[in-house]
Amino acid sequence: MRKKSILLLLSASIMALVVSCKGKTENQNAKTNDAIEGTIEIDGSSTVAPITEAVAEEFEAIAPNVGVNVGISGTGGGFKKFTKGEIAIADASRAIKEEEAATAKENKIEYVELEVAFDGLAVVVNKENTFAKDLTVEELKKIWEPAAEGKITKWSQVRAGFPDEEIKLYGAGTDSGTYDYFTEAIIDPEKGAPKSRSDFNASEDDNILVEGVAGDKFALGFFGLAYFEENKDKLNLVAINGGKGAVLPTIENVKNGSYAPLSRPLFIYVNSEAAKKPEVIEFVNFYLDKAAELSAEAGYIPLPTEKYQEQKAKFSAFIK
Repeated sequence: MRKKSILLLLSASIMALVVSCKGKTENQNAKTNDAIEGTIEIDGSSTVAPITEAVAEEFEAIAPNVGVNVGISGTGGGFKKFTKGEIAIADASRAIKEEEAATAKENKIEYVELEVAFDGLAVVVNKENTFAKDLTVEELKKIWEPAAEGKITKWSQVRAGFPDEEIKLYGAGTDSGTYDYFTEAIIDPEKGAPKSRSDFNASEDDNILVEGVAGDKFALGFFGLAYFEENKDKLNLVAINGGKGAVLPTIENVKNGSYAPLSRPLFIYVNSEAAKKPEVIEFVNFYLDKAAELSAEAGYIPLPTEKYQEQKAKFSAFIK
C-alpha cells in the first residue's frame, strides 16, 4: 500500500513538472513585448469590428501594456472621427468618399488604405418564406429605390406569383458602409439624390435586423454575410441574379466575383501621425499577419496570401 502511494506521488510530481515546463514553453512562444505601451483608438464599421476585435484581443496578449479600444459607430461615423484626427484607425466596409477625403485634407490628415478581407452582403428572408428563393438586381431596386416609398408595399408588386402580403423591410443604418455599398450596388443613385426609400427598419446593430426578419414571415432584409452565418438557423438566404443567373453568396462565389454586385473588400485606414508610434506600427503589422486566420474565424473571406503581402509592403512604404 505504501509502495502504491509513493508511485502515485511520484507520478503526480512528474505531471506537475511536465505542465510547468509546458507553461514555460508556451510563454516563451508567445513572445510578449513589454517594451511597447500606449492606447490605440479604433472606430467605424460594425462589419469590420469582429475582425478588429479578434486581432486586438490577441495583440493585447503579446503586448500587455498596449490598450486597443474598438468602437462601432458605422463606417461613416468612423470616418467623421478619423478625418478630424480623433482616432488612429478607421474600420471601413467601403472605400473613403471624396467628401471624407477632402475633410481629411483640410485637417491635414494623411492616411493609408489597407484591405483586410472580403465580405458578401446577404439578402435574407424569414425561414418560413418559401417563395423568394432568388431575386434579380432589378427586383431589389424596385423594392428599395426612393420611388418605391409608399408605393411598393406588397410582394405581389415585385413579381407575379408572389403572395399579396405586405413586405416588412430591414436594413443597415444609413450611416453604415453596408448601407452605402448596398444602395450604390443596387440602386446607383445620382449624386445628392436620396439613396433609398426611408420607410424601412434601419439599425447599425445587425442583431436587431436578424431578429426583425426572423420574427416576420414576409420580411426582407440585408446585412453582412458573416451575420447570416451566425444566424442561418433563423433565416434563409436569397440568391441574387445580377444578369448571369441566380448566385448564392458562398465563400467561393464571393472570392471569384460571381456573386455580383454584392461582394466587397473590407478595409482599415491608418492615420500617418498615429503610424509614427511603435505600438500602432506593431499592431497594424500584427493585424495583416493575423487577418486571414481571424477573418475566417469571424465568418469572412480571407484575401489571397499574396494580397496580404502587398498590403504589408504598402504599409511599410507608407511609414518610411
